[in-house]
Amino acid sequence: MPLLGPADPLPHVPRRILVAGNAGSGKSTLCLRIAEKRDLRRVELDSLYWGPRWTPRPEFATEVAAFADDDTWVTEFQYKEVRPVLLDRADTLVWLDHPFATVMGRLVGRTIRRRACRVELWNGNQEPSLWSVFTDSEHILRWGWKTYRRNRARVLALVDEIVVVRLCGQAQVERWLAGPLASVGRERAR
Repeated sequence: MPLLGPADPLPHVPRRILVAGNAGSGKSTLCLRIAEKRDLRRVELDSLYWGPRWTPRPEFATEVAAFADDDTWVTEFQYKEVRPVLLDRADTLVWLDHPFATVMGRLVGRTIRRRACRVELWNGNQEPSLWSVFTDSEHILRWGWKTYRRNRARVLALVDEIVVVRLCGQAQVERWLAGPLASVGRERAR
């Protein structure tokens, strides 16, 4: 299958959409916008994965498998243990392939804002102290830095398995949302 760009027409009405990209690329925001535009169920994987005190929830994989069986949804393409289940059911993958500086700038800004405002994330969790970036090898900022190239390679390896729409930069995201996604099919996906 060809790698599609922001102006390329979609070959089908997307009903089960994965959004891939690095931490801080805007996956969750794009999922929300797609869900609104196409009237799809939006499932946030982080809310299913993280339990209190940043512990993984044991029912995560079961819950993902259950919603993946639904006819329509949009979610992030993350968490190694459930990627195969999601990929098996998805019909479209939207790849946020933003430049490294854009992604890291967004990730740093988001992390600082969440910490400073003590934003509750999932199940009572909050961003840890900003100093923990120096002591925690899995801190979100360090994670975003070290996984950037790996995420790109992972998505490129899927081009022959699923329709992949590659969007580089926010202007391309807006163009795709207003163009191919908005115009595909006359009826709303159900």
